[in-house]
Amino acid sequence: MLKEGDLLPKFKLPDESGKEKTLKDLVRKKGMVLYTYPKDNTSGCTIEAKEFTEHLAAFRRRGFEVVGLSKDSVKSHCNFIEKHELKLPLLSDPEAELIQGLGAWGEKKMRGRTYQGILRATFVVDAKGKVLKVYPKVKARGHAEQVLEDLTSL
Repeated sequence: MLKEGDLLPKFKLPDESGKEKTLKDLVRKKGMVLYTYPKDNTSGCTIEAKEFTEHLAAFRRRGFEVVGLSKDSVKSHCNFIEKHELKLPLLSDPEAELIQGLGAWGEKKMRGRTYQGILRATFVVDAKGKVLKVYPKVKARGHAEQVLEDLTSL
């Protein structure tokens, strides 16, 4: 997984509208909060996305955009946003290239089964893509608020 001081891998991925986006397209004055999540419309991912949406104006006032990233399709992201009235951009990475570049792909366990998948993690990066803070093994509920609080010390 990327560490503080690392550079975010270069990327060009479609958002929920199908428009290709790069870091330059997404960052605000101070940077971006990029969070990886396993799947649209699942309980934990919905909680996390709704909480980031709830605090989105505060993130933007602090100069940061919030962007979600998963392997889900553009169409799935579009439906997820519409269903839950989300206000943040969601990137589609169907081949998991950026997800793997972040180190947010690995072994997971659920109901006695072990498999490879997206690890819930968050990366705070500056406007040039330098990683300022990493949150590995995120618990969805309350995470957005914690990241927002931590931005005051960055």
